[in-house]
Amino acid sequence: MRAARIHAYGDADQLRLEDVELPTCGPDDLRVEVKAAAINPIDFKLRGGGQRAVVRLALPWTLGMDVAGVVLEVGARVRDFSVGDEIYASPGHRRMGGYAEQIVIRAAECARKPTSLSFEEAASVPLAALTAWDALVDACKVGEGDRVLIQAGAGGVGTFAIQLAKARGAEVLTTCSARNVEHVRSLGADVAIDYHTSDYAEIAKDCDAVLESIGGEHIDRAIRTVRRGGTVAVISPGLPTFSKRHGPVLGVFVLAGHILRWIIGARLSRGVKVKLVTRKARGHVLRELATLIDQGTIRPVVDRVFPLDQVSDAHRYLEQGHARGKVVLAI
Repeated sequence: MRAARIHAYGDADQLRLEDVELPTCGPDDLRVEVKAAAINPIDFKLRGGGQRAVVRLALPWTLGMDVAGVVLEVGARVRDFSVGDEIYASPGHRRMGGYAEQIVIRAAECARKPTSLSFEEAASVPLAALTAWDALVDACKVGEGDRVLIQAGAGGVGTFAIQLAKARGAEVLTTCSARNVEHVRSLGADVAIDYHTSDYAEIAKDCDAVLESIGGEHIDRAIRTVRRGGTVAVISPGLPTFSKRHGPVLGVFVLAGHILRWIIGARLSRGVKVKLVTRKARGHVLRELATLIDQGTIRPVVDRVFPLDQVSDAHRYLEQGHARGKVVLAI
């Protein structure tokens, strides 16, 4: 089968399309024909090596933690899926590999894809929507009447977070550029804050929860923005930046020191809970999300679709930081 792999850490030119062996299906797995795979910021962070002290890849390696496709083979212990099922999933870090014509995924990490979506649309959902769920539902316990600030509302996680927070009855404030103001409002944002011209910390002061996705000094600002006793869910503390500044190993320790300061300092000074959120690959949550999507409560936003043989161009495009929603590979 064809797969896009990296043989060394570096820029987007490290991605090579080549022939590799077919994956082997274990007893708890599904072997899936990949129809589409999404690209996420974590992909180019891993590709660049900024995360290698935490997630070390056994090079050569196939990236990709968002897939939609058709089940080709079912493991001996799997009971909930059959050959021919259309599924979507976000496989875990140790078994990623969506940039390929086939992939093996734990059945527990899969769900039947929303019937209302194409494969390209479905592939754009899992990682970003699961991250938004883990931040807003699990970490922040967002509910009716809460006031929530979502950073980068036009991005992959932000587009789902706005809709999920609204579905749970929250008032949603979000940051974006001027060109995306109407877009985030169409997703349900009550207040769109142009970060070029306005201070979000003043406009969103005393909100109940913040979904913080930028990192660095913005985490300190989020802690000051949320009300006393509120919650800040951090999905990107900024490891690649610390690794670039201090090296891949020392950068982890420097970041760990900042994380301790954020968590302990915020709790002692203002009673604020700072929670680091990492996406959990959970099929049962994807089933709930599929229901919300098919009901029309949540819709994915796909910025652009690239063919697999243009994966390097797709990475370069996403790294520019201007994508509205998700960037997807058609396999």
